[in-house]
Amino acid sequence: MIDSHCHLDQKPLSDDIRNILKRSKNSGIEKLLTICTTSDSFSKICNLVDFDSIIYGTFGIHPHEAGNELLTRKQIIKNILIHKKIIGIGETGLDFYYNNSEKDIQINSFKNHIEAAIELDIPLIVHSRNAELETFNLLNDYKKYNLKILMHCFTGSNNLAQKLIKFNTFFSASGIITFKNSSVLCETFKNIPLDRLLIETDSPFLAPVPMRGKQNEPSYLKYTLEKLADIKKTDIDNLEKITTNNFNRLFF
Repeated sequence: MIDSHCHLDQKPLSDDIRNILKRSKNSGIEKLLTICTTSDSFSKICNLVDFDSIIYGTFGIHPHEAGNELLTRKQIIKNILIHKKIIGIGETGLDFYYNNSEKDIQINSFKNHIEAAIELDIPLIVHSRNAELETFNLLNDYKKYNLKILMHCFTGSNNLAQKLIKFNTFFSASGIITFKNSSVLCETFKNIPLDRLLIETDSPFLAPVPMRGKQNEPSYLKYTLEKLADIKKTDIDNLEKITTNNFNRLFF
């Protein structure tokens, strides 16, 4: 298995990283992609990717933080090139649920990340909440550049998924698909082709059932894999191979 989105730099994971990694490996995880949200978090991520061979990282400014750090395309690219194990841009995108940053600033930040991803030809990890139309419109503006897009912790509509599939987009399922109120989302994942699916924990957040209520960690990824296999009516081992191959195809 590959956890395509976790936050190993954040507490409590960062305080227990050796045991987190041990449990991850024992559960069958072969790669962890730890995701950047601020420039401060990036320094920790650079240390983490050197700490263990299975850890890879990204650079990006979360939409919540865009008002504090509106980086240019060149600044984003400069950080990406610091380390060979920084393999993606993000997480970036739009979050109009909390509006922790002004909408216009979020949009400008998202554009700068998109353009950096185009120039470097590496995947763009997208966060989208209460911003389906705006997210789609921005990605659609750049469709001629054949962006490598990963919709992280995808909770969008089937309509959005079907439109983004035409852009060769990948969709990552999180522990949310195991929640009791996720029936609509599960139906959406039924309609996403197997060759576009990844899995993630978004740990330390969103622990899946039966671990809901606990601090999430990468070793819990197996519960999301099991639920997604049930949704897709396929063998767990088969889906593990598919999602692993999809990750490697997208990032390597």
